[in-house]
Amino acid sequence: MLEILRNKIYRNLLSAQIIALIGTGLATIALGLLAFDLAGGNAGAVLGTALAIKMVAYIFVAPVVGAYADRLPRRAFLVAMDAVRAGVAFMLPFVDQIWQIYLLIFILQSASAAFTPTFQATIPDVLPNEDDYTKALSFSRLAYDLENLLSPMLAAALLSVISFHWLFAGTGIGFIASALFVLSVTLPATKAITRTGGIFAKTTRGLRIYLKTPRLKGLLALTLASAAASAMVIVNTIVIVRDQLGFGDKAVALTLASYGAGSMLSALLLPRILGRFSDRKVMMTAATALFGGLAAMALLTSILQQSAYYWQIVLIGWFVLGIGYSASVTPSGRLLRRSAHAEDRPAIFAAQFALSHGCWLIAYPLAGQVGAVFGQTAAFAIMAFLSLSGIIATLIFWPVGDPQIVAHSHDDLPPNHPHLREEHAGQAFSGHTYVIDDLHPQWPRG
Repeated sequence: MLEILRNKIYRNLLSAQIIALIGTGLATIALGLLAFDLAGGNAGAVLGTALAIKMVAYIFVAPVVGAYADRLPRRAFLVAMDAVRAGVAFMLPFVDQIWQIYLLIFILQSASAAFTPTFQATIPDVLPNEDDYTKALSFSRLAYDLENLLSPMLAAALLSVISFHWLFAGTGIGFIASALFVLSVTLPATKAITRTGGIFAKTTRGLRIYLKTPRLKGLLALTLASAAASAMVIVNTIVIVRDQLGFGDKAVALTLASYGAGSMLSALLLPRILGRFSDRKVMMTAATALFGGLAAMALLTSILQQSAYYWQIVLIGWFVLGIGYSASVTPSGRLLRRSAHAEDRPAIFAAQFALSHGCWLIAYPLAGQVGAVFGQTAAFAIMAFLSLSGIIATLIFWPVGDPQIVAHSHDDLPPNHPHLREEHAGQAFSGHTYVIDDLHPQWPRG
């Protein structure tokens, strides 16, 4: 797995991702402290609004950027977005009004919504071999898990000697370092394609390709199933550990670490597993484990939430959910890579970025509100139902065979069309690698 780190371009891009993630983690902690500093007891409402602004930026900005990413110089664009994020981070310590938080968060998250899908779409071009790309996806998952573990520890260490305002400076430095790593390499150029249609057609191109591809409709359904589990963990861990069990901050950290440990273990094993089993089988098995884990936690919570060993049950449950979550989301890049031409990858990665955050926008408030009003047993049960709904939708949308080479005809094209001469030549023609594009606007039936 470590051999792909010999590729300098990928190694530097991975370093940029890790440093930027740690900086973002510091900003998340500092933002919570800043909200409490400005709003006191209403800090939760401020953070909730900031999270909603983040989701809105992700859902609406990413597709617009994805529509024009093939026309932009990748390296300059990524560096510019890092510069914007660094600038916002350095401004946050001087905020003294809540509306300023909202404005700066929108700018910061809009830049992230532009940066992340473009960055993700670059990796398949840097690592064209699918086995190498699979390992890169696992490294990316590990980077996110390590950030979840390291950022709170680093923040705690820094807060013992400095004010929380200085954490924003750490975030800004992280984005600057990310930009320097991107600047240090030459990235593969995107092939700009002249597209017909107006702004709406170009902006929605990635979404249209995505929603017309059966495996990607299945991916969206699986994303909803995985969002149900991750939302339960992220939103309700502190409620379960602090309020229900009466434990302290250390127990909260250990509980989240159990989830992260499961996710990291899964990410380390996935390259070998995906070498033996199909993406669909691995992701469906993982989603089923998420449903089973949530349903089991609902049952155990209803029976044993007052018992002395309920925390141990939660730790085991979180570990299982971590394994299932990582296995259900990590292979998604492989599906996106094989479902679009290279020039359409930025648009389709942007579509996944927007749609996946739409799933979390559903799951996060649902997990929180149900838990607050009806209790954690109901929250587990509702999240299990949401996960099951995603699994059922996947079975409907994503066929078991999922062929890449699909037999089809082009009755709308003249016999001398270049596509027919180059891709459909010969009496033995049985199909070619099929993706949605201008010549293939719909998926064949049958």
